[in-house]
Amino acid sequence: MLRSVVLDATDARALAEFYRELLGYRYRAGDEAPPPGDPDPKGSDWLVLVAPDGQVRLAFQQVDGLQRSTWPDGVVPQQLHLDLSVVSREDLADQHRRIVSLGGRHLADRSEDPEEPLHVYADPSGHPFCVLVVSGIRP
Repeated sequence: MLRSVVLDATDARALAEFYRELLGYRYRAGDEAPPPGDPDPKGSDWLVLVAPDGQVRLAFQQVDGLQRSTWPDGVVPQQLHLDLSVVSREDLADQHRRIVSLGGRHLADRSEDPEEPLHVYADPSGHPFCVLVVSGIRP
């Protein structure tokens, strides 16, 4: 059974916050952000987000350096990416605006593709991820 997907980050707290806002996940007990100005030992090491159903986990590991993916040119491969889904083109457009407002960088637009409309983004640490329309599913 897959336990977690782990993303390296030079600012684990900031990346965790990006995905917490984007996905509506919550921190694992004890991983919540401390009050402003207080030390953040968890944020400088390892953080875990949990889906509302408690099953899916996304973790963030603090690293000293990270070479950003240069996708699609391939000089620095993406190595891993997340696929997120929505149920309609309207939801895709809404999520596009939301992702960009949260700090995601738009990399590719295939929103007009008749078979698999999608957008490709980079999160604030440079990890690519896709948002695609999958009809008939629950997001």
